[in-house]
Amino acid sequence: MSTTFSRRNFLSTSLMAGIALSIPDAARAATESLRSFVRIGLITDLHQDIMHDGSQRLYSFLASMKKQAPDALFQLGDFAYPAEKNKGVIEAFRNAHDYTYHVIGNHDTDSGHTKEQCLQVWDMPARYYSAEIKGIRFIVLDGNDTGSPTHKGGYPAFINQEQSNWLDEELKKSSQPAIIVSHQPLAGPMAVDNSKDIQAILSRHKERVLLSINGHTHIDGVYYEDGMPYVHINSASYFWVGGDFKHESYDTDIHLQYP
Repeated sequence: MSTTFSRRNFLSTSLMAGIALSIPDAARAATESLRSFVRIGLITDLHQDIMHDGSQRLYSFLASMKKQAPDALFQLGDFAYPAEKNKGVIEAFRNAHDYTYHVIGNHDTDSGHTKEQCLQVWDMPARYYSAEIKGIRFIVLDGNDTGSPTHKGGYPAFINQEQSNWLDEELKKSSQPAIIVSHQPLAGPMAVDNSKDIQAILSRHKERVLLSINGHTHIDGVYYEDGMPYVHINSASYFWVGGDFKHESYDTDIHLQYP
């Protein structure tokens, strides 16, 4: 997916089928500083380690991005274990553009892998960080913190106080328009446990926050909180329906190998 941001037209084409967004009124003035289009390639939830043709899906995305020539590429988590077996996929993404950015997903540390390995193998500056791309500040969060007082089991989905304070300070110190990037949603289905706290921080800086983008839910959707769009990007590997809708979508051998 390639997304184009500009002062006049926040998304020159629909972000996804049937959905178009506008700059929130509160942040419109911040985009006056943009002097040109900013094009970002987004991919999320590749699930290389459980998807039989994950590498082909990534290569298809990268081939499309080569034609579209965005200003940077982001993968929004659940990408590929930071392991030797995935070296080809990881390096293909890294070498596809001069500016490639990673977000740590909840499944990237499965099978004994660690965040530290993600930082090293993926070449990330930190588990949460910011990057300036042609006048827009992209703020990348790590939604995998432990310590949630309302955690009810399963994978953590939380942004701890240290990271929350950093987010607030990061938005205070820059007048640039900002886009928040995370794996777990900050609003809508499956949002982090303290989503209201994070939304409150973003609302305090809504004069510069353009939107928040996430993966994780394997759905297409836009949810508004205090006039700000929170955009869910669908998975590169499959659209999750589950439950009564499970079916044999591939050959039997594939389902046996990738249950």
